[in-house]
Amino acid sequence: MRKKTKILATIGPASDNLETIVDLIKSGVNAFRMNFSHGDHDYHKSNLEKIRKAESILKKRVGILQDISGPKVRVGKLKEMFRLNPGDRLIFVRDEIIGEKIDDKNYRLCINHPEILPLIKEGEYIYLYDGAIRARVEKVSSEEICAVLENGGILTSNKGVNFPNTRLNIDVITPKDMSDLEWGVKNGVHFVAVSFVQSATDVLRVRRILDELGSKARIFAKIEKFDAVENIDEIIEASDGIMVARGDLGIEVPYYEVPNIQKMIIKKANQKAKPVITATQMMLSMTQNESATRAEISDVANAVLDGSDAVMLSEESAVGKHPAQVVKAMSNTIKEVEKIYPFNKNLECFDETDMVAFSSVSLAKNLNATAILSITGSGRSAIKMARNRPSMEIYAITHDEETAHFLTLAWGVNPIMVKLKVDVDFLIADSIVDAYKEGYIDENLTYIMTAGFPTGVAGSTNYIRIIKKDQISYYQNLKNKFKI
Repeated sequence: MRKKTKILATIGPASDNLETIVDLIKSGVNAFRMNFSHGDHDYHKSNLEKIRKAESILKKRVGILQDISGPKVRVGKLKEMFRLNPGDRLIFVRDEIIGEKIDDKNYRLCINHPEILPLIKEGEYIYLYDGAIRARVEKVSSEEICAVLENGGILTSNKGVNFPNTRLNIDVITPKDMSDLEWGVKNGVHFVAVSFVQSATDVLRVRRILDELGSKARIFAKIEKFDAVENIDEIIEASDGIMVARGDLGIEVPYYEVPNIQKMIIKKANQKAKPVITATQMMLSMTQNESATRAEISDVANAVLDGSDAVMLSEESAVGKHPAQVVKAMSNTIKEVEKIYPFNKNLECFDETDMVAFSSVSLAKNLNATAILSITGSGRSAIKMARNRPSMEIYAITHDEETAHFLTLAWGVNPIMVKLKVDVDFLIADSIVDAYKEGYIDENLTYIMTAGFPTGVAGSTNYIRIIKKDQISYYQNLKNKFKI
């Protein structure tokens, strides 16, 4: 059985060779994440060429997601590591300095975004080193912030800093991100994941940049800040997809709230037909070990049952010892869980395309159809059918490779072919005949086909046909007649 929930795998030193990339795709990877927090453009270009070579070898479309770094807040350079204890004080200054120990209880340091410091108020918290070190702000002045440590730990240069009570309002696109976006457009990435999104304004800014650069890449907003959770409805509306980035999110909000937030975001994204990725530490133990923990298997299973379009691997596939093995473990978990998946959801319809998509899925269910064939110009009609989570496969037929690749992260959608925009009858005939030749449809089975009139216009899907043996024969004759 083909799994319907997609797998997004991060490529890195453990998986950046052609043989491993081919193995990962065979094992179940549908798209690769390029993490632009690491590696230069030459490194990413080399990986991109290998992925496209693997696509050619396997004759399978694979998506490319560019994950830009964003304004990650970090401590500056330290003269030496800080061995911190409860009650010690951290003094954050606005000037760029080399952090140093002043005396047994006091340390002075800076951060890479000093413009944040005036926004911080007394009583708020600062978390350092991925949340391992917690400090409460005791004193605020125009030149520095003094925070008292509530727990101990070791702090080294360039470690991450989080402000779970402070609205930062900083630009999500750094000069490095701008350069990376230009690279991504030039090299044809399919998705851009935007880090540290705070509101819809951040997403719309990236949209304007991509439009100006001539890119149609789909934007995934990473939800990893408390204010993003508060603004989730407007962010979903502005985005093409959502990533629940549970790493920083688990620092920005109380850790015990993350499961409910995950379920809430997935539900809202499903309702709006926006693909949603659940990410971070899904099978982290397999970075070193040959098998996942039972808790990790349950985490993947719950993400699938919640309605994730895709689940993501980070360290596990980028630097882990067993990248292909972890993909196989995740793929096997997905297939097993989908045996009890709550298919054929009845979600609220917001427009006519939603109604056509729901009707198509309902008809396919009632006729016990084997698959739905969706001819789609923008990919939205296929995604909207997937929103209803049909038990049968959705075969997407697009008008360009770009759109076909956009569907690699859509639940249950298999982009099988690309066809030119022609008259709808000719297009259907051409699609059905080729789908039959390539083994996607069988004359002894039943299928549903959807298309739009006029052809290729986004949101125009208004055409539903039942396809059986007689229809296959009819369209074969039609294709021969017009010599399509």
